Amino acid sequence: MSTTTTGTAVPTAPRNALDRFFKITERGSSIGAEIRGGLVTFFAMSYIIVLNPLIIGTAQDGTGQFLGGGTEPNLAKVAATTALVAGVMSILMGLVANFPLALAAGLGLNAAVAFSIAALPDMTWADAMGIVVLEGILILILVLTGFRQAVFQAVPMALKTAISVGIGLFVAFVGLVNAGLVRIPASQSTPVELGIGGSLGAWPLLVFLVGVFLAVILMTRKVKGAILIAILTSTVLAIIIEAVTHVGARTADNAGGWALNIPALPDDPIALPDFSLLGQFSLFGSISKIGVVAVILLVFSLMVADFFDTMGTMVAVGGEAGLLDEQGNPPRTKQILIVDSLAAAAGGAASVSSNTSYVESSAGVGDGARTGLASVVTGLAFLLATFLAPLIEMVPSEAATPALVVVGFLMFLQITGIDWKDYEVAIPAFLTIILMPFAYSITVGIGAGVVSFVVLKIAVGKIRQVHPMMWVATVLFAIYFLTEPIKSLLGL
Repeated sequence: MSTTTTGTAVPTAPRNALDRFFKITERGSSIGAEIRGGLVTFFAMSYIIVLNPLIIGTAQDGTGQFLGGGTEPNLAKVAATTALVAGVMSILMGLVANFPLALAAGLGLNAAVAFSIAALPDMTWADAMGIVVLEGILILILVLTGFRQAVFQAVPMALKTAISVGIGLFVAFVGLVNAGLVRIPASQSTPVELGIGGSLGAWPLLVFLVGVFLAVILMTRKVKGAILIAILTSTVLAIIIEAVTHVGARTADNAGGWALNIPALPDDPIALPDFSLLGQFSLFGSISKIGVVAVILLVFSLMVADFFDTMGTMVAVGGEAGLLDEQGNPPRTKQILIVDSLAAAAGGAASVSSNTSYVESSAGVGDGARTGLASVVTGLAFLLATFLAPLIEMVPSEAATPALVVVGFLMFLQITGIDWKDYEVAIPAFLTIILMPFAYSITVGIGAGVVSFVVLKIAVGKIRQVHPMMWVATVLFAIYFLTEPIKSLLGL
């Protein structure tokens, strides 16, 4: 900011074309902060390059074939294409919507495609990906008609805040679980436990804890790039520990091993990508296999999950970045949702499952990202990763997940914006917050909040305070929660 001769504050003028296009100075950021934030987001979500192939690349379809064809997994193809689509769609988000939101294959959505759709009798991977494309097209139509935005704007501010807080807890919980600090115990006396049998006696957990404490210490001291520094430092520490102690991968016999990647310097850091999965989908092939009704239900299930996950993520990231208006809406909402919808269809068309907005984008926001330039940087990093997959695999999840825990805390701070004395909004907000981590689903948390809000308004005789779109959302969530009973009733 600068001041006039009268002492009035005026915005600092943009310094160059890049600054003007992305409104970097206007949003109180800098090119350096955007680049750093984009890299932090990339490192926070780069695990998808490894994890998506392990989910959809190791599952067989209804004919016994793996994704990409054959009786052996094609993990390299899946990894390269996963990074390619994530890169292209993240760049598109930055350029079209100017919002610090990156996209990649959606966790949960990919598992649903692999184990609930592709595995159906006689279904092929091409048929399953066709259903994903149909879902993306339907979502896009809802955006272009304004229906998706109308539903989003009808959600009360307290619930929007609760969604952000709940996602913060969800993100932190994902970080704790992926790092191995929170685990399912061998005995079923408790649902989760600390570390291995209540102990932190494992080298990977030490790397995780060092990353967490380093990040929070640097943030407390207001060091720029605190999260990225923590990730890189933890990775170096992990490589040294593995070289000296040979910890190995986490298995049933080696509970103290590395969760996802074994940190070691690769012999060949560069590999040519294989994009042959592109275009391997059949738009309507599934109809002849399982029937029209079943296809409609499957498309609807994917649509509801994608529909509300993105809305919650958008609010959470926008709230963390301070980009929401008084009604809790981010700027250029329609453009954000259009790109997100295109990403869903693009993921199916590329055979890597529906791509969606990633809440890990809040890691970059927590490190200073405020504009779409950060998304462009994240996208470019993903495109580079198509050639540098061995280097990506060098970063263990224990070094990347501290970012999720720290960002979860930052998002949780928004909880003060909820009026906890007003039970009509406090109870739905509470259910939204706790069910996201406890049910391990953002969609379930949002659904519980929406349905309980409407039910309470009816119970206290304030039915006129319920926005018409909230009724629509309640019906959609009711169908979503009752999908299995409906399938059973129809004999599917």
